[in-house]
Formats: sequence, C-alpha cells, structure tokens
Amino acid sequence: MTATTVKISLKRTPQDYKWTKPPEWCPGCGHFGILQALLQVFAELDMDPTRTVLVSGIGCSSRLPHYVRTVSAHTIHGRAIPFAIGLKLANPSLEVMVVGGDGDLFAIGGNHILGAGRRNVDFTVLLMDNAVYGLTRGQAGPTLPLGMQPKALSKPNPHADLNPLLVALASGFTFIARAYSYDIKYTAKIIKEAVLHKGSAIVQIFSPCVTYNNIMTREWYEKRVYKLDNEPGWDPVVHDEKEDYEKRKRAIEKILDPDRFALGILYKNELVPTFEERYASMYDPNYPKMPPAIQPVEKDGRSVIDFYRLMADRLL
Repeated sequence: MTATTVKISLKRTPQDYKWTKPPEWCPGCGHFGILQALLQVFAELDMDPTRTVLVSGIGCSSRLPHYVRTVSAHTIHGRAIPFAIGLKLANPSLEVMVVGGDGDLFAIGGNHILGAGRRNVDFTVLLMDNAVYGLTRGQAGPTLPLGMQPKALSKPNPHADLNPLLVALASGFTFIARAYSYDIKYTAKIIKEAVLHKGSAIVQIFSPCVTYNNIMTREWYEKRVYKLDNEPGWDPVVHDEKEDYEKRKRAIEKILDPDRFALGILYKNELVPTFEERYASMYDPNYPKMPPAIQPVEKDGRSVIDFYRLMADRLL
C-alpha cells in the first residue's frame, strides 16, 4: 500500500466569514453586492475575525455587521466613526472598518467625517450611498441631487446635494475612492486597496435603492459610471510631497464631474503620518507596543492608577 499525502488548506473562504442570519434587505438591493465584496476581501486578506471590527450606525446599510462573522458594533445614529476611532486608538492592532449610508455618515454624522480626516487614523470607511433614507421610507438623503423627486417624495428635493468625496478630501482623508455595488469584483478590489492603505480611507459605493429611489437606478448609474483604470496615465498616488497639489487637483476634477462618475482610486497619499504615528512621536514612544487596550488597570484587585498623581494639577 502506498501512503497518500493529503494537503489541507487552512486559508479562509468568503463563506467562512458569512453569518447564518440572512440579510434583511429588499430583493435586488445594491447592499447585497457590497456584502459579497466585503466577504471576498476578508478571504483574500485572510483577515482574523477576532481582530477585525465592523462598526455601523443606523439605517439599512448599518445592518451589514449582523451578517458577517467578525467582531462588530451596531452603534447609535451618526456615531459609528467616533466609536471606531476609539477602538482603533485603544488597540491599533485591530483592523477597524465603518459601514454606513449617506444619511448616517454625512447628515447626522457629518461632523465626525471632518474629525476623522484631520486625524488620519488608520481605518476604513465604506459609504453605502443610495441617496435616500431607505429604512424610514425614502426621504431625501444628503447626496440626492437638487430638484430630484423619487417616488417617496411629495415634492422635488429642495436641498443641494452634498459631495461626500469632496468633503472627505478637504478634511484630510488620505485615500479617496469610488465603487459601484453591482460590480462586485471591482468593488472588492477597491475595498481591498482601502483596507491595505496606511491612513484614513473612504470608499463611496453607489448602491441603488430598488424600493424608494426609482430615478437613480441600476440603469441610471450604468449610463454614467466608468473606471479610471482604463484611463491612460491615470496615477492617483502621491509619490512625493511636491505632487500632492496636482494629485488633489486632478481628483477634484473627477469628483466634481456632474455627468460621469469615475470609479476607482481618486487619491492616495501614504506620506502623511497617521494619528497613531503622531501620538507616538509627540507624546508616548511606547504607545505602539503598549496601547491603552493592553495596559494593566489593576493588580491584586487594586487599581494601578495613582488617583492623586493623576489629578495633581487639578487639586492645587
């Protein structure tokens, strides 16, 4: 008899990250594509589910963490980003991602986008953009164009639409990209690049709402989207600080195009120090090795913090 060697691959597959609970989205919703793309990214990078954290707020998109086998936090409306930043700064070894809709992240949560960009924390924001509040019956979201009237609105939208990528670029995000949920393979590619980026990354993912937004449909988007990968000479990466102005300028031109929507990486700059690096260099060189999450807080049942020393400057 001849012994047969059986090789067993321990590499995880997308199915390994999928939770048993079926998604509670309308049939045909673009969010299904984003979920599948995210599962593919987890598998391709063989991400540790116990060290991968998905954080969301409120809305249809914010249900996504319920459907994956990772650590997750379903927080309150508009507050996913500060929660995620707290997690990342407490334990920089975690891979932290925020998932949310345009309303959650850029209406009630808009101010936190500004703070995240200024800090350049090493985490990823996935903006699942359908331009309406799908969970609460289709009101106008902050990215719905002025004058547009989907079927849930009794009158045309009186508000000017917000450009989320322009806001993110202006506030300091160092990775700006866009994807389209029905192109799962390409969306996975862009998300993967965002996760691997060193610094604050945001990906706007067009995700049509099939129930309430009867104007910005799959057909509507597919007449307008195109891939920057196919443009000769397109290079969004800042290789030298002197290139930064020109790369931002080119990104803004693409972001502001009202007729065509560029998909792909619009801007990438890893020359900017992350907040974690800034904190270590300015305040605590031991921070990377001993972040707050792993610092001892008690010994033999007693706090290791000297209260009077901690409060010395306030007790004078």
